[in-house]
Amino acid sequence: MLPEGELDPRLIPGLLCGSATVFLAMKWMRRRQTVKKVEEARKRREESFRQMEDAVLTFERQNGKINTDDIVSMPLVELAAKLRGGSITPDTALYAYIGKALEVHKQVNCLAGFIPECEAQLKEMKKERAKGLLYGVPVSIKEHYGYKGHDSNCGLACYLNTPEQKDSVMVQVLKKQGAIPFVKTSASQSMFNFDCSNPINGQTLNPRNHKKTPGGSSGGEGALIGSGGSVLGFGSDIAGSIRVPSSFCGLCGLKPTVSRLSLKGIASPVNGLSSVQSMIGPMARDVDSLVLCLQALLCEDMFRLDNTVPPIPFNENLYSNSTPLRVGYYDTDGYTMPVPCTRRAVLDTKKLLQQAGHELIQFTPPRVDYVAIELFTKGIFADGGSTLLDAFEGDIIDTNLKSQISVYKLPRWTKKILSFFLKPLFPRIADELNALCGVRSAKELWAHHAAIQAYREEFIDEWKNLKLDVLLCPAMGPALNIGVLGKLWDASTNTHLFNVLNFPAGVVPVTIVIEDDEEQLKQYKGHYNDHWDNLLKQAARGGVGLPVAVQCVALPWQEELCLRLMKEVEQVTHHRRRRCSL
Repeated sequence: MLPEGELDPRLIPGLLCGSATVFLAMKWMRRRQTVKKVEEARKRREESFRQMEDAVLTFERQNGKINTDDIVSMPLVELAAKLRGGSITPDTALYAYIGKALEVHKQVNCLAGFIPECEAQLKEMKKERAKGLLYGVPVSIKEHYGYKGHDSNCGLACYLNTPEQKDSVMVQVLKKQGAIPFVKTSASQSMFNFDCSNPINGQTLNPRNHKKTPGGSSGGEGALIGSGGSVLGFGSDIAGSIRVPSSFCGLCGLKPTVSRLSLKGIASPVNGLSSVQSMIGPMARDVDSLVLCLQALLCEDMFRLDNTVPPIPFNENLYSNSTPLRVGYYDTDGYTMPVPCTRRAVLDTKKLLQQAGHELIQFTPPRVDYVAIELFTKGIFADGGSTLLDAFEGDIIDTNLKSQISVYKLPRWTKKILSFFLKPLFPRIADELNALCGVRSAKELWAHHAAIQAYREEFIDEWKNLKLDVLLCPAMGPALNIGVLGKLWDASTNTHLFNVLNFPAGVVPVTIVIEDDEEQLKQYKGHYNDHWDNLLKQAARGGVGLPVAVQCVALPWQEELCLRLMKEVEQVTHHRRRRCSL
């Protein structure tokens, strides 16, 4: 007989078995709850689309059929002028875009849901005399932009059924400028993927080729605007999530300097990142739309509602200056070799800018391999990915993220061992695995912050030594096959370099993929001729006719100068783009 209080060892297997059973039962119950939440969210989403259809039908019964094509094909600047002047009513514009967005959604699955409050906002606007720069303009917003009464779930079940208590500052300022947010657009689950799908909304398709992704994580915006379902939309960007879908869908998109626009009320599954920070920005069909957007948003309301936003209004003189620019350029960063059509796009644009009177100077970005591994990946995953993984606890993992999440879940020691053994054969993958281990102490994190600051100073010193005004370089593109980007971890250095640097950067479509590009792609080996280079080559195939963009960059707080280069590029490539699209 055992002394009182001691456990009979014979009972231990049964207790362990019982504990395991309880654990598995609890896990199964959480899973069932998640499935139920997702199913309910899908039903609400479908109901919102029925509301969109009913809203358009009701308006047309009362006012007659809308001539949708004329309105949705109109450039933003022209539409905004006609709305302010009264030749087009806000009612007509709103319901035209509701109808068009619903039509587009049925083709590419780009919407997260309808914002029915737009109808009430429309009625309130009629009582106001003041007309902002975006008066009556229907706009779309990425799903995680806070809108009162709506979830900002980032494609994750854990954030379902938690409606926002108030509008984000961006939504408030848009409304004060007269814009009418009318739909939320889909994003990749957690927004840590360059594809665009999640278990709630499903897969979004590229409007130009349904076998291709629209890019991510702001892919819903890219697909909607690229199909004519919105004239102005808003995404977010921590590695290229505005610029990649803009590039893939043939749009213009701008990632501003961090804090140039307010992040207050914008949801994220990973808060507290400071090594590399996310930023929000506009996406549209042309540069003039982005300019009008920033002119409207950089206003007293923005600065009053969020005191962390520097009160720097849009600098019209900097944007409108006609002095020839000193433009640095490169067609590869030495780490991610762009595919042939993208390199051609940069070099052709360089020649056209020279012909227009600008001075082009070759620039070599320093140590991009170091940036990719030591600064970007180690900064984004300083915690080893644990915060992001917490958001996935008990969730359905989207197909496009399974390979990523599987790697993030590996124990630190496993990543280290795999990195050691893979180093001789796959050095880039080995380095990436090592960086995914993150940092182990506050001291290491501070050293990492100092390393980023030192790199920024190094980059700016080189920029100033060459007396550059702006920079022309590759964007990611053309659109890649669906399902690849979750496996191609490090194809984004051309964009995420400027997130590390915190420079404003935008993309402009300049050409399309032609047959000769497709032939040259067969010889593509990249800089490393490794698994990732081969994967990129395979994913870019079949792109004839897809848009190809270039990237334009300026120093921090000089969004206007970035936009000026974007406008110059748009003008010098106008006829070429037109010929290619015929």
